[in-house]
Amino acid sequence: MARIAVIGAGMGAMAAAARLAVAGHRVAVFERGATHGGAVRRWERDGFAFDTGPGLLHLPAVYRDLFLKTGRESLESCIELSQVDPASRHVFPDGTAVSLPNASRAGVLTALDEALGAGSGERWSALVGRAREAWDATRRPLLEEPLWQDWRVLGRDPYPAVRRRGLFGRGKGPTTATLAEVARRELADPRLIALLESHALAYGFDPRSAPASAVVLPYMEQTFGSWYPRGGMRALADALYERCLARKVEFSFGAAVTGVVEKDGRASGVELADGRVSEAEFVVAGVDPVQLVELCRGREPWGADDVRPGPDDRATARLTVCLALRGARPEDAVHRTVVHTADRTAELAGVFGDGPGPRAPCDRPTVTVLRPDDPASRPDDAHEAVTLTATVAPHGPVDRHDGEAVAAAAERMTEIAEAAVPGLRERVLWREVLPPADDALVTGPALAGREGRFLRPGNRTRIPGLYAVGGWSHPGGGPAHAGMSGAIVAGLIVNGDDWHGST
Repeated sequence: MARIAVIGAGMGAMAAAARLAVAGHRVAVFERGATHGGAVRRWERDGFAFDTGPGLLHLPAVYRDLFLKTGRESLESCIELSQVDPASRHVFPDGTAVSLPNASRAGVLTALDEALGAGSGERWSALVGRAREAWDATRRPLLEEPLWQDWRVLGRDPYPAVRRRGLFGRGKGPTTATLAEVARRELADPRLIALLESHALAYGFDPRSAPASAVVLPYMEQTFGSWYPRGGMRALADALYERCLARKVEFSFGAAVTGVVEKDGRASGVELADGRVSEAEFVVAGVDPVQLVELCRGREPWGADDVRPGPDDRATARLTVCLALRGARPEDAVHRTVVHTADRTAELAGVFGDGPGPRAPCDRPTVTVLRPDDPASRPDDAHEAVTLTATVAPHGPVDRHDGEAVAAAAERMTEIAEAAVPGLRERVLWREVLPPADDALVTGPALAGREGRFLRPGNRTRIPGLYAVGGWSHPGGGPAHAGMSGAIVAGLIVNGDDWHGST
């Protein structure tokens, strides 16, 4: 039995902690904040409650496996998990709208044909079919296994090039196109293009530079469905925390780690802000790579031949507006509606930049509207809690220190959201604006292609006994991927660094 120190209490860190504890290790988690869950947060006031991080769960099998492997109680016995149907509604600038059924390829095809015109569903379905090829080719190395030592082979995009007719028709080899190029070439309709690119933007990717393999994002959602826990995504974080406690994981909150202690060239514990040292045979770090370098006192955890954070790994942030509404939620209300921008060029430039000049905020960004049918989110059935989010640059035009800019952006988002909630502004009791926070940035999952620039640093580091976990490391961000990261780290520690995966 080894003593293991875990830095941070995010979803990936807790997933690793629970698995390691059930394997017989003594696990101590040190979290500088006051609570667990990392970016999976919930904000409450006057009986209203709002998810301020991820709003839905995709790939629930990750947490079903985690709860199965760490105790007798299943995931569904710990939280009430239900499919969201329709999975989403999309409102486009020309006034057309489409509701997409949950986990139904045939249903999505029919809905798109009916809303956007004949042939729209088939074009989307064909793209999702090619996305499945990319998913099948990279599922194991990107989701279930430690990052390959020869990671450069994942720099080749697995998305298959479309065969074209004529003398200069392309073959079936992988493409080198960006997601935006694939969208223009294969979808044509600007509404379908917006549908595809909105998935990338939600995960913090710029479709102009993201690899074509980012088509796996809508494939993943459409194939495995969208799920919502009663009590919001925070209920999932709470259940995982309780599972850790049941497995005797020790938590220390308000305990900032200031350094990784080494002995004989190996990680041997952590040093805390109060000067204490907690000794350990292994250290699991659920922090971003820059902070991990600082904790290692300048010693690089990854070598020159490893995946390293680069300019395309820039995270984005969310501007969140919490709306307490008078009046009951209509029975036909959709859980999630995406109101698309009329000027995607301006939106992408505002979030990611467009050349060396300063970023200018988009006046009318894409706004995601969440209206959960959840009694736990409202004081009674005569009220409704609605959450609005928009993707923004973490230190861009809508900065948390600029209260005037944040308030103006929130007002515009509320106006835009009326396309999803008619009469919204007349129903508002109060509004709370949560500007982007440095410790709640959006990090997307690892993607193959583009010479490996969208991979994440591996979970194994060059410092023996030190492992990286969570959204900043392999296999990337999002609740499901964080859970996979925890499984990989636990597998490496329990089975040794030559372990190649769960199967």
